[in-house]
Amino acid sequence: MSSEQKVDNGAVGHAPHPAPAAQKTSWWKDEAQESTRRNLGLVGVLLALFAIGAFIRPDLYSDADWVVNNIMVILTQAAAIGVITVGMTFVIIGGGIDLSVGALIALSGVWATTLATQSFGPVGMIFTAVAVGIGAGLVNGALVAYGKLVPFIATLAMLVAARGLAAQISGKQTQISTDTFINSLATTRPLGIPMLVIILLVVAGLGWVLLNRTTFGRRTVAIGGNPEAARLAGINVRGHTMLLYALSGLCCGIAAIMLTSLATSSQAAAAELYELDAIAAAIIGGTLLSGGRGTIVGSLFGVIVFSAITNLFAIANLPTEVQNMVKGAIIVVAVLLQQVRFSSITQFARRHGLTRAKPQT
Repeated sequence: MSSEQKVDNGAVGHAPHPAPAAQKTSWWKDEAQESTRRNLGLVGVLLALFAIGAFIRPDLYSDADWVVNNIMVILTQAAAIGVITVGMTFVIIGGGIDLSVGALIALSGVWATTLATQSFGPVGMIFTAVAVGIGAGLVNGALVAYGKLVPFIATLAMLVAARGLAAQISGKQTQISTDTFINSLATTRPLGIPMLVIILLVVAGLGWVLLNRTTFGRRTVAIGGNPEAARLAGINVRGHTMLLYALSGLCCGIAAIMLTSLATSSQAAAAELYELDAIAAAIIGGTLLSGGRGTIVGSLFGVIVFSAITNLFAIANLPTEVQNMVKGAIIVVAVLLQQVRFSSITQFARRHGLTRAKPQT
């Protein structure tokens, strides 16, 4: 290399070339914006479902009043599942799973609608439902945290036991709710918004604050991401795990009152397969099954998407079997998408010459 070239390169008499400025990552590539992209995608799915409904039944969707009322129906149907999905999201983010939520709703509802409990009025019914849910959740948490049982096994055992206890308490009979206040929750519409939807929004709002603005939420994410590192950092992993399952049980107790209001009754067979709907909604919303990541807003969108699908199938007079197959396919696709990152797609494209290579500097 000549001396002139050395001078040009900044070796003599010139300041070195400044380092290239860091390029900003666009929001659709930024990992931190993944939840935003997913939520926008779910909004797109809802719009697509609306368009499909308008295509199938233009006679209904041309009526603005019917459309507004149908949206309220969708939200009302999603309310109870949405509440338990909030609790499920916390459990999954914390590295666990809760298969017992449907059974806990049945047990809480049956216990709250016994004649003895109803004699204490609506306060007694609500307290009983919530207490039963929290108590069963603490049992789940103790089995997982201190009994060292796999969450799948512990909550599966609770599912069977809770269904059996609910059948024992009710005598396998439907128990009618005679309380006017409880029954009116499903029909009350402050400012035109169903009360059950308001309850869902309140629970989801409190869940969002708890997850994103408190130490409890940060510890939940830390435990789900790496429980051993969380323990070494001074977090009481066992105690926190019990609280997560207690929170899930609390949500089950609230949902039990909501379902009792909708049906004005409760039975041991209530809320069957709700656990699958809650898990699916959380996954659709971006919660990782392996733990450590998830959002309340995304889970809420996931619940609404499933409720909208159910509503669309009802409007189109399609059988429940087809609806379940579609839900299963959505769950599989959602899990597969969780495993695919933008960077993986980009690397694949570059390896196969589908994109231009970056110029060498």
